[in-house]
Amino acid sequence: MGGQAKSKKKNKSKRKDNCPNRDGGFVGLSPQERMKLRMHEKAKKKTSEKYTVEQLLEKTEECMDSFDFDMAGLFCQRALDLESTNLQALDMLGHICSEQGDIQKAKGISFIQVFLCVSHLELSPDVGHSKYMYLGQIHTGQEAVDYYMKGIQVLLSAMDKQAQTIQAQAGAAAPQDEDSDLPSAKDVCVAYCSIAEIYLTDLCMEEGAADKCREFIERALHYHHDNPEALQLMASYLFSTERNQEAREFLMKSVGVWLPAQKQSAAPTNMEKDMQNEIPLYDSRITTAKLLIETEEYEVAVDVLEGLLEEDDEVVQVWYLSGWVCYLQMEKAREGTEEEKEEWNALKEAARSYLTNAKKLYNKLRCDDQPMLEHVEQLLGEVGGEMEGEEGDLGLDEEYEPCSDEEDGEEAPME
Repeated sequence: MGGQAKSKKKNKSKRKDNCPNRDGGFVGLSPQERMKLRMHEKAKKKTSEKYTVEQLLEKTEECMDSFDFDMAGLFCQRALDLESTNLQALDMLGHICSEQGDIQKAKGISFIQVFLCVSHLELSPDVGHSKYMYLGQIHTGQEAVDYYMKGIQVLLSAMDKQAQTIQAQAGAAAPQDEDSDLPSAKDVCVAYCSIAEIYLTDLCMEEGAADKCREFIERALHYHHDNPEALQLMASYLFSTERNQEAREFLMKSVGVWLPAQKQSAAPTNMEKDMQNEIPLYDSRITTAKLLIETEEYEVAVDVLEGLLEEDDEVVQVWYLSGWVCYLQMEKAREGTEEEKEEWNALKEAARSYLTNAKKLYNKLRCDDQPMLEHVEQLLGEVGGEMEGEEGDLGLDEEYEPCSDEEDGEEAPME
């Protein structure tokens, strides 16, 4: 009996040895840690079945735009679970960590991005322009210029191969234009604009910087002649060289490309996506508004600023500029006839309202721009002071509840 029992025990042990290790990767972990990992893997699998990386990053961006960085971090982490080397996801997560005050983690993520770019650069130096563009963004001066130039070289080479492929497949179905991964003339234009901006800022004191700046802007316009960012950059360059009339013409041409699309984008049509592609980034449009105010194109500046407020009403600078342009219009109307008195009063109240909201939002978001705050207070003193109570209420929610397509807690993102 004892022998049989011993033999049975040995066989049991043998069966256990032949059984595959279902806890692979969990060795040395506590039961709680194992459970957490299993839940993470289960959530990861469920996410991959329901969402793509692109969809998760879209949700991340929506949450970031609403300042819900906790939820944004969860969506972004889910995207990285599916594609750990996605540079866009890493860039977003680094920004989220910075907003949450976790500077060390943000620096670590930035280091990973650089490592991935450099590794890919060494393995495939002539394939993929995006790594050079990223390295150009995080470097300064001549080093940044060199990365951008290499990226442009890779871009142009890829475009040549693409053109040859299309020519060889003449008569066959053309490649889809919607494929954002395909290199385009617009990509080359944007890269040349980045180099021009460096000569307008970091390398502005270098010998021949102004000539190089103009040269790269002209190259950008050669590849995309009606690109609004390139046209605006040319306007900035011309203003810096005091060629104001020519600068104004480029600025108005730039605005004419996208402002009609911004005005129409409120209407839900199938053209909305195409229109949105023509509209520059939010920060670029803030610069547009500043340039328009400097050139006394006040009405156009108002149109630009109204569009910005509709898109995001929690940017202090936009409220401030809206108040500033109304104040300047008010000063101009003051020089007119008595019939313009009503317009003058309306502009005064509008300026007062915008500036009141600017100061309230400045305090709410704890901004750090003392010169802007001082100018806001100075202007408020000239238009009758801050509005009180509901008269100058921002109407912004103090607490934001993120929208989600998930219907139950089980589908929510998990760390």
